[in-house]
Amino acid sequence: MRARRAVAPRAAPSDRVGGRSRKGQDGGDESAIVRIENSFIPVDGVGEQTERSLWESGVTHWDAFDPSAVGARQAENIESFVATAAERLNDGDAAFFRERFPSGSHWRCYENFREDTCFLDIETTGLDQHRHDVTVVGLHTPGETEVLVADRDLTGARLQRRLDDAKLLVTFNGKRFDVPFLETAFGVDVEVPHVDLMYPCRRLGLTGGLKRIERETGIDRDRPDLSGEDAVRLWREYERGDDSSLETLVSYNRDDTENLRALADRVTDRLDSDVFVARE
Repeated sequence: MRARRAVAPRAAPSDRVGGRSRKGQDGGDESAIVRIENSFIPVDGVGEQTERSLWESGVTHWDAFDPSAVGARQAENIESFVATAAERLNDGDAAFFRERFPSGSHWRCYENFREDTCFLDIETTGLDQHRHDVTVVGLHTPGETEVLVADRDLTGARLQRRLDDAKLLVTFNGKRFDVPFLETAFGVDVEVPHVDLMYPCRRLGLTGGLKRIERETGIDRDRPDLSGEDAVRLWREYERGDDSSLETLVSYNRDDTENLRALADRVTDRLDSDVFVARE
């Protein structure tokens, strides 16, 4: 087998990705940003309607909870949850919140774990996880993007280490495509909250594929002319000896992976404004 030239990681894009610059715990007004500790829907017996009523009454944070705001049983459940959840959050136990939050609300974990989020996108030779192969996997974390290439540095052990290092996973259509492919091909396990951006995008009226949504939300890419079909073609050309096709494929995958971060910022900004109706 011929030697394959390594494709080095590239520096990450800036934290400011259009719209407003999101702020951490140590700066700025976050009253319109939903964090884990603003959320009551993980509590047994508490749904979105009860949570909204709590917010509208001024109970917008676990620390502000007043047992008199709900019935005795709900108050007991909330106090028990908050006592455990606050400790787990302080310990950075993201897996705990994966189990407690409804899957459609995992995006609420983004602000808490954004610096430990793994943005993931894969390319394959087709759509069937049992018949086709994973060719490259892009993994972006704040500060670095790495693209792993099949038959070179793409291994199950390496993927699992990257996933284990993350507190949150972000994909686009990853619940139906990327993660099942990786589970089948490499036996990896995802134990952290998983934000599949396709679903919150739909909630906001953003439909279609990733590239269409990027255009609608003002996110640019270097090669907007390339598609998933081109990714298959580029891999086949690389297998026939064209190393430049691998370079193009890796660049295409980098765009997909890094743009997930820009899209996550935009989508969660909009969901914050839509969902967190009680703002100080």
